[in-house]
Amino acid sequence: MELRVTESSEDELSIEIAGEDHTFMNVLKGALLEHEDISAATYDVNPEQSGGQTEPILTIKTEGGADPLEVLEEGAADVREKAITFREAFEAAA
Repeated sequence: MELRVTESSEDELSIEIAGEDHTFMNVLKGALLEHEDISAATYDVNPEQSGGQTEPILTIKTEGGADPLEVLEEGAADVREKAITFREAFEAAA
């Protein structure tokens, strides 16, 4: 997975996440929106035909002085934990 910061400020971060699609982006966005320091989380994918980017760009905005990069790291860790929990439950059910 390749990541490229496209914009960064004290309370906002936009990052291009190469090789991902709506499936991963929706999961990550959902995990970020559960975080109390996130005031907004969204992503955009422009179709190649429009001349726009082809990789999704995630944009998050924080509040309360939270560092957006740190909050993104916490959100990614939450996604990982949920995936591990799901895998364990699935394996136990088999």
